[in-house]
Amino acid sequence: MARVAVLCPDLLFGSRLQGSLEAAGHQVWRLDTVEQARGATPESDILIVDLTAEGIDGAKVLQRLREGGEVEGVATLGFYAHVDQETRRRAIDAGFDRVVPRSRMAREAPALVERLVTEGAS
Repeated sequence: MARVAVLCPDLLFGSRLQGSLEAAGHQVWRLDTVEQARGATPESDILIVDLTAEGIDGAKVLQRLREGGEVEGVATLGFYAHVDQETRRRAIDAGFDRVVPRSRMAREAPALVERLVTEGAS
């Protein structure tokens, strides 16, 4: 079981992710804001960031959390719209451990989290 913080202001998709991860046995916090992520991240094993969220720059969020030492030992996973390769590139450059299309996140969230638990944070 992992403790997973999910920064996803999209209530429908975020709730769906939360449900699938909880069904797989993980403890999940769904977060709507960057401020909430700052509070929950140090308590988490994994941080998942919705890179498609309006008003949230996921790459900058991760950079700020890293600068503040808030993601030390926390694995990171970002998901993006498959047509938005620039967001994908920025997320990879920011240092996310894994970056996947939103459709893959919807299908494989528990498996992706399990892989990150096994691999650990980089």
